[in-house]
Amino acid sequence: MADTQLKLTEFEHLGNVAAIQFVETQQVKDGVECDIYKFANDDKRDLAVVRIAKGFKTPLQLVMLGDETVEIYTSGDGVLSVWNEDGVQKQYHFESGDVSDGVVVGIGEKVQWAASDKSDLTFYEICTPPYEDGRFKDIG
Repeated sequence: MADTQLKLTEFEHLGNVAAIQFVETQQVKDGVECDIYKFANDDKRDLAVVRIAKGFKTPLQLVMLGDETVEIYTSGDGVLSVWNEDGVQKQYHFESGDVSDGVVVGIGEKVQWAASDKSDLTFYEICTPPYEDGRFKDIG
């Protein structure tokens, strides 16, 4: 995916606006890339803006660390799947125009986003505390 996206300077969610600073873009895997941001006045969390090309999905990940991981749908068509520690799956289906308050994913839960075959998908991920290696374990 070519990085043609403008970098954000503000993040707005649930009526709150925060200044953010772009850190870097990472290629997660084929069809999935992620812009990493830090909050200008809040070092207790960070933000990822993840773009998934149509027909692709994020790796299936197990949440290993962190106080809170929030997945927030932004645009496009696709599905967020979350499995609890007992293996019970819950799916959240999103289409263009939908609004998301966010889904909190806890330690021990698995998470995966998938873009539909007809549209790219973008979502936000807020990690408290900020992301560090070992927070997620790719399991598929």
